[in-house]
Amino acid sequence: MAELKVSHRYPFPAERVFDAWLDPKTARRFLFATPDGEIVRAEIDARVGGRFVFVDRRPDTGDVLHEGEYEEIDRPHRLVFTFAVPQYDPGLTRVALDFAAVDGGCEVTLTHEGVLEDWVAQTVQGWTTILAGLQRAL
Repeated sequence: MAELKVSHRYPFPAERVFDAWLDPKTARRFLFATPDGEIVRAEIDARVGGRFVFVDRRPDTGDVLHEGEYEEIDRPHRLVFTFAVPQYDPGLTRVALDFAAVDGGCEVTLTHEGVLEDWVAQTVQGWTTILAGLQRAL
């Protein structure tokens, strides 16, 4: 199992970027959305122990479920959740987002633990795309 890190700087305050991860209307525009897919379900229970569910309807593979549970919510500094995509892997991984204020905005560092070695490159690309998509969504 691998651990990977991806970072992105935003020209927005940490509070605004943090809140986007927990707001279903905003999150559905960037979180787990693929270029040719459509988010058909976006549910977020934004509390420790609460769950999230996103379903991306893709023309080539059908509906893809992304789900997890919030383990830590420390606005606007840190967000930690479990993560699973059962269609591709029955295992559960862990994602931590750390938000740091920087001149003119904030920087988010995402750490994903427990990634299968065969999925590292694709997972790095996926999170990189998601973090860039978040900037466009804001």
